[in-house]
Amino acid sequence: MTDDDLPALTGPVEVVGAGLIGTSIALVCSRLGIEVVLRDTSEENLRTAHGLGAGRAARPDDRPQLVVVAVPPASVGDAIVDALSRTGAVVTDVGSVKAAPFEEVAGRVGPDDLGRYVGSHPMAGSERSGPLAASAALFDGRPWAVTPHPYARPDAVRLVESLVLECGAAPLVMEPGEHDRAVARISHLPHLAAVLVAGRLAAAPAEHLALSGQGVRDVTRVAASDPALWQQILEANSEAVLDLLAEVRADLDALMAAVASDTAPDLVEILTRGNAGTAAIPGKHGGPARPTRSVFVAVPDHPGELARLFGDAGEIGINIEDVHIDHDPARPVGLTELVVERGSAEQLLAALESRGWTTHR
Repeated sequence: MTDDDLPALTGPVEVVGAGLIGTSIALVCSRLGIEVVLRDTSEENLRTAHGLGAGRAARPDDRPQLVVVAVPPASVGDAIVDALSRTGAVVTDVGSVKAAPFEEVAGRVGPDDLGRYVGSHPMAGSERSGPLAASAALFDGRPWAVTPHPYARPDAVRLVESLVLECGAAPLVMEPGEHDRAVARISHLPHLAAVLVAGRLAAAPAEHLALSGQGVRDVTRVAASDPALWQQILEANSEAVLDLLAEVRADLDALMAAVASDTAPDLVEILTRGNAGTAAIPGKHGGPARPTRSVFVAVPDHPGELARLFGDAGEIGINIEDVHIDHDPARPVGLTELVVERGSAEQLLAALESRGWTTHR
């Protein structure tokens, strides 16, 4: 099916839940000239989203074409049923778990209403929350799962796909249960791993924490997310998460045994498996990951220096694939890691050094 075969998203679009994801979707639709109406139990969220230009508060006489439910997991089922019962619109939710909401809704509405419901899930977000964290660019280039159930109307599925494309995302059609197993592996388990590692830091001696570098920040970043929200996510997807945790527990037992016995081949095998998993993550534009190398540059910690570094890299003609910044607590500089294609690293190092930058090999 081509984009031309999809029904036009003309609106109005009703967004239920003016948080990060809901407000971001509303901002996209508003900027496309689509009328957006907002619902939220928080008057403050409504005022903020309205002030950002995301839409207006809903009225009883609104007749939306599409309702987007963007509420916490514990409230998703009720919000979907409410939207189906009070409107004739197609209804989607953007929660991170798909099988449980479908089962709940299927048990509470008739087949005609159920046909108008199609779950979806944008793989985009932030450890920040609320409408002030929203952005119309949040979904650009991001995968967005569309999870039709067996009773979903084809036109309803296509309308949800239209929303995804209008938001700049890439729709991936998946069965709800398969989606839940996928996000358990690529989102929920990594979050729990970050939580466990970060938890070991909470009561660490200050002299240990003083040694912190970018590695521990990278591993623990997502652990700063809202615990109450993640409790709901994990409870809703507990079966898939528990299956993976059992596998990780077996891997952890094997790792402890290898470390304790100083069995080098076993330890190397476990570490190599981690290399293989990292390489399996899709690279830029969804293609295979390409070999990269990190170039480390000391950047003075005052305005304009980072822009100058990027400008020099651009003039040199090297594309930067990724960037990380690690602030040195002992000096007024930051160590900037520029990730580039492996074959370009030496050229970039030599050129930056010729321009007066201090690099680390």
